[in-house]
Amino acid sequence: MKRLTCLWIKINVGESHRPLRRAKRRWVITTLELEEEDQGPFPKFVGELFNDMSHNMSLIYLISGPGVDEYPEIGLFSIEDHRNGRVYVHRPVDRETTPSFMVYFDVVDRLTRKVMDNSLIFNIRIGDVNDHAPQFPEKEFNISVEENHPAGQPIFQILAVDLDEENTPNSQVLYFLISQTPSLKESGFQIDRTSGEIRLSGCLDYETAPRFTLLVGAKDLGEPPLTSTATVHVNVQEGNNHRPTFTRENYRIQISEGCTSQSVLRLLVQDGDLPFTSAWRVKFRILNGNEEGHFDIFTDPETNEGILNVIKPLDYETHPVRSLVITVENEELLFPCEGGQVRGPVGAAASATVSVQVMDANDPPAFHPRSFVVSELDGARPGIQLGIFNATDPDRAASRIRYKLAYDPAHWVTIDELSGTVTTRQQIDRESPYVNDSFYVIIAHAVDDGLPPQTGTGTLMLFLSDVNDNAPALHPHSRYVEVCESALNETLLLQAEDGDLEPYADPFTFELDKSWESEGDTWKLGENRGWSVELLMLRSLPPGNYSVPLLIRDKQGLSQKQTVHVRVCFCPEGVMCVEPSVAVTGTGLLVGTLAPPCAAFMILAATLLFLLRCYFLSKVRPRSSEEGQQTLIVYNDEKTSLTAGDREQPALRGPSSGAWKGRARRGRTQHLPSLSLAFLQKLCGMDVLAGDTGDPPHIYAEEGECERAESLSSLAFSEPDPWASKAAPLEEEIYSKSGVPS
Repeated sequence: MKRLTCLWIKINVGESHRPLRRAKRRWVITTLELEEEDQGPFPKFVGELFNDMSHNMSLIYLISGPGVDEYPEIGLFSIEDHRNGRVYVHRPVDRETTPSFMVYFDVVDRLTRKVMDNSLIFNIRIGDVNDHAPQFPEKEFNISVEENHPAGQPIFQILAVDLDEENTPNSQVLYFLISQTPSLKESGFQIDRTSGEIRLSGCLDYETAPRFTLLVGAKDLGEPPLTSTATVHVNVQEGNNHRPTFTRENYRIQISEGCTSQSVLRLLVQDGDLPFTSAWRVKFRILNGNEEGHFDIFTDPETNEGILNVIKPLDYETHPVRSLVITVENEELLFPCEGGQVRGPVGAAASATVSVQVMDANDPPAFHPRSFVVSELDGARPGIQLGIFNATDPDRAASRIRYKLAYDPAHWVTIDELSGTVTTRQQIDRESPYVNDSFYVIIAHAVDDGLPPQTGTGTLMLFLSDVNDNAPALHPHSRYVEVCESALNETLLLQAEDGDLEPYADPFTFELDKSWESEGDTWKLGENRGWSVELLMLRSLPPGNYSVPLLIRDKQGLSQKQTVHVRVCFCPEGVMCVEPSVAVTGTGLLVGTLAPPCAAFMILAATLLFLLRCYFLSKVRPRSSEEGQQTLIVYNDEKTSLTAGDREQPALRGPSSGAWKGRARRGRTQHLPSLSLAFLQKLCGMDVLAGDTGDPPHIYAEEGECERAESLSSLAFSEPDPWASKAAPLEEEIYSKSGVPS
């Protein structure tokens, strides 16, 4: 069926400004018929134009404009015979490309080529035919939908475009669902015919169908109608639409009292959602029965089981049986499907009951109270009862409990094994290093007679109330001080300390001891600061050590005498002593006192060592190879016996030179004291006898073979010798050390 074109004719009256006046019609146009995609044959007659001026003169018809000699299409229209106004089209026209053409017609005198009339302008619109099917922007679409998406709500809108003329049946599109894969009764899809919205009917279940494929069609209302198709892939995203449930509703377990335990029970649950997702993972909670916090439960991330633990020891005597109510729910909110509709979110959770039977065990004795405070005065004597530990056996009342001390660092107390009575056995001192902030800690153990025996622990906090049992004393840094000899009225700050607490300590009172009358004009006390006082030197003193006696009283009047040791020293610059004080510590003064005797003793020891060295050097004498073993040397002189008067001073002659060793030694030691001289003579072998005059010795042996004397003591004397008894053993010792055989 052909469609006639609609033709609008516009007469161009030129640019004349002459007043309008009625004139006869000059242009006559027949109906122009043009339809898109006309297949010819070409050139094809479209319509004819006529100007009534052609009755008077010979005219030529001309055509110009778009479709003739201008874009968008050139050569589409033409007038084959210029002597008439017949218009032809030369090829098919696409309305979607060029929906209309604005064409100009003119009439010209054939002879003069003069335009004889105004141009005729008319708009040729191309008649539409249904030559375009609806087109989707994509052939395939991929969309994602939550598993808990409610039914009846759109999940996607698909649109198709028809290029035919708008607002005509050719461009009006209707949508329809061709197929759904998989096709499920409880999970279906619908599409709106006019809007293209795809809606869900029923509930989605990821575990049943994680993906759907929809084939969607679109058709127009043209004659004949044209259609096209597109594919929509619907991916279902996992959601929580399955409630977790326990495989068992009741459990029974046995747990020993007095201990903690891990993994006493594993609770298995089932969940239909995708494993290892938030919709599958569960969390457990102890709803009832754990008010005292004895249990906790957590989820095994691999198996999704609940693991029950005992984190606080149970007590059989208090609760022999316990009942726990445990609930389970997913980490993600639950949206169940009921009656083809998604419900939720739902907070209700499944539950299970765990019956716990506590097994009895030997419990340690319990102290009542576990810790208590006892107050006592500082310095308490032995035999004072401080307190009583009280412990009971929670298992049975008739149990025998023994007490013993577990912690008593100062060994001040004893405890009765049966009654738990704590009594002092030594005097208590609050100033002990074991006392902290006036508290002394005593710990006792109570042991029952069970199998095996159990031990409980109790604590006694002994608070020691202070008494004034410590007199104030100088601080160690204030007992020895230094001052320059020229520093008159220089302030020396003396500090005191007291081991007692308030009100038995500072402020202190300082006084110079009045018993030392000579100190009043030398020293003076200055400002008293409560815990310290100033000491001033009133006159210049020669360098040396001085003692200043003080009397120090505490706030309650308890006093003690103290001595300040002041060293007056020489200060070249008037500020600092040249030599540091020897009396730095408490033993400094003693060292200064003992220094001279120690020095004298060391000099004496060095002298004795020197003399001993001289003695041993004198024993190393030159000997002949024949007589090297003799003690006395024979000179082969025949002499008669001497009278007793001639033997008043016996002495020994030297081996060869005849030099008197005794005389030389006596000369070296004559300046020593008599006691030292006698001691040296004994050490030196008594070579020189007391009263020796230095005369040559007498020879008592007759001629003949030489005999070796055993010792000097073998010589006989007519008169008693006071040194004989002492010299004999000493000589034997000296000879044996010098290498001479006896």
